[in-house]
Amino acid sequence: MKIHELTAVLSSKSAGPFRTTFDLFFDEDGSYKRVKDSGVLTKERIAELYNMRPDEVFGIFFVDSVRGIKITIPKPADMASGAPACRDLFGAQQHIPLMELDIP
Repeated sequence: MKIHELTAVLSSKSAGPFRTTFDLFFDEDGSYKRVKDSGVLTKERIAELYNMRPDEVFGIFFVDSVRGIKITIPKPADMASGAPACRDLFGAQQHIPLMELDIP
């Protein structure tokens, strides 16, 4: 299954001028646990999706109490929010590569 088929919410947003964050929330404990336990969400995998080094991924946080996952990455150097080259001021379209992750 694709990760977007398991989430109730999968979105991205600006987390300040230099970071983007992804929020994943799940309606069911089983779906949340399946994604969490799959081992798919790693710094290495996120780095691959977003063309960066794994040590550049700020973090992947699992919040069991709300069945949520937060992932935070830096924006590309030339894409700070409000910069002339920025095409996505609010970071609202950056979750697309993440949507298609396969979850075993």
